[in-house]
Amino acid sequence: MTTTLQVEERDDRVVVTLSRPEARNAINAAMVRELHDVCALLEERPRLLLLTGDSGTFAAGADIAELRERGREQALQGINSRVFDRIARLPLPTVAAVDGYALGGGAELAYACDVRLASPSAVFGNPEPGLGILAAAGACWRLRELVGASVAKQVLLAGRRLDADDAFRLGLVAEVVPAGDLLKRAHALLDRMARSGPLALRLTKLVADAPGGHPVTDDLAQAILFESDDKRSRMDAFLAGERR
Repeated sequence: MTTTLQVEERDDRVVVTLSRPEARNAINAAMVRELHDVCALLEERPRLLLLTGDSGTFAAGADIAELRERGREQALQGINSRVFDRIARLPLPTVAAVDGYALGGGAELAYACDVRLASPSAVFGNPEPGLGILAAAGACWRLRELVGASVAKQVLLAGRRLDADDAFRLGLVAEVVPAGDLLKRAHALLDRMARSGPLALRLTKLVADAPGGHPVTDDLAQAILFESDDKRSRMDAFLAGERR
């Protein structure tokens, strides 16, 4: 039974709410296991994913009490990094709706999503060096890809926190939305994605995430799509003046 997540399954999406309000939704081992279960669900039946947090916080970090007891063997297992990588590799797009703090592991979870929306109170940061560790679940390289090396080092080395305005200006978030409208806007974004061809979305994500990029990769993906019934029906509708 899920204890740290609220999971809502819909036909075209799964909505996951991090729900440890007593710990500001800190990511612990139980939540990691339950996130793996969500990934298995979406790998077996690909759908869009919306991630958000309960009680005005996305996730204020990893569970420090658990981190305090972890040693070298646990670090080598990549407990958090493995599940965040799995989320990043999900077949269809993922959206993080961030209200309040997204710090440490919470920030790294948001970085692993394809698109982020934020409320005005959102704050992103990676204070791990202050605890004698590093942001080892993706921030050291994902954040650089998202906002550039200079800003990433300000966050990772100098403890800079990015508020919602900073995050929007730097391209970390797509939009800043009043907290009361955040989920509605996130669902509207997912609605727009859902109107696209699912195979086209899936292959576009694969090509966009492929390291280095290569024209042959584009050509092979397009070759698959050009032979699909979905492509033909959508183009026929377009030529007939229909709108989806």
